[in-house]
Amino acid sequence: MKKVVTFGEIMGRMASPANLRLRQTREFEVTYAGAEASVAASVCNFGGVARYVTALPKHALAEATMDAVRAVGIDTQYVLRTDKGRLGLYFLETGANQRPSNVIYDRADSAVAITPASAYNWDAIFNGAGWLHLSGITPALSRNAAEATLVAAQKAKAAGASVSIDLNFRGKLWNWDKTKTARELAQETMRTILPFIDVVIGNEEDCHDVLGIRAGDTDVHSGKLDTSRYPDVARQVVKQFPNVSKVAITLRESLSASHNNWGAMLYDVKLDKPFFAPLDAEGNYQSYQIKNIVDRVGGGDSFAGGLIFALNTPDLADSKTAVKYAVAASCLKHSIKGDFNFSTRDEVEALMGGSGSGRVVR
Repeated sequence: MKKVVTFGEIMGRMASPANLRLRQTREFEVTYAGAEASVAASVCNFGGVARYVTALPKHALAEATMDAVRAVGIDTQYVLRTDKGRLGLYFLETGANQRPSNVIYDRADSAVAITPASAYNWDAIFNGAGWLHLSGITPALSRNAAEATLVAAQKAKAAGASVSIDLNFRGKLWNWDKTKTARELAQETMRTILPFIDVVIGNEEDCHDVLGIRAGDTDVHSGKLDTSRYPDVARQVVKQFPNVSKVAITLRESLSASHNNWGAMLYDVKLDKPFFAPLDAEGNYQSYQIKNIVDRVGGGDSFAGGLIFALNTPDLADSKTAVKYAVAASCLKHSIKGDFNFSTRDEVEALMGGSGSGRVVR
């Protein structure tokens, strides 16, 4: 497969141990991750080739961040090291049962947020690349980061690469223009980027917050989704942005912080057809039941990584198989601590084939 490039911020993740609340803990489990880095990690762990682009300061914590990325085989040669800016952080409190997880961001003035688009060597970055993946998180950080995201999409298209974006609305981050609400700023900014996008990824809330599209009267907080409405959501996305060739919508039924049902739909514009996964024996949509979630952070990124890998792998690239692979990959990620999905292609394909009992492999 061709090289996949991802661009965005990577941070230190400070997680309270087990299910402790942040105000209870006096120590943190430290890992390093960000949405776009997590996608690159999935691609590499499945056997693909990925290059990650970001900006980081010059100090030991940033070196530790680079070590974490390089450890899974990601190409980091175009990571920009700067004398200004800091390493962003986020603090994670993992929920349980009816108590939701909570994230506190500490990302102001990070290296990515203050670095202009002109600082990156885009021509070299996209040399030999066939795909670029972005998210709606990085442009939420600052005007500079938003402009860099837009330029990355434009340069990738000029280089002949396909471009995907996960809408990833984060209301806590869209605050760099105080004259607009978070939704107003997100919609205005993302609408400048989406004309350069081939594959849109999101969930119902993202489609509503970023594009003003809603799946009828479906309530994502009720624990039950009306999947029949989602093909229309995808068609509305394509109507607004006819350059889009595929729309993927993840379907999470959140019964509690520890129990989610999980699946997705991939709408293929060329075929004008939605493909759902997983399916039961009769071919009807039947979500994975994930009853004891270990870590759901990075679940959406593992879906995006699985989808991108599948769409760039000949024997997985048809829409029906690609969404099946992506959903199985993200299902397995819910059993793995940390943001990165350390599942292998063999493990994903085993789950796709019905091996989901969790029995010991001897």
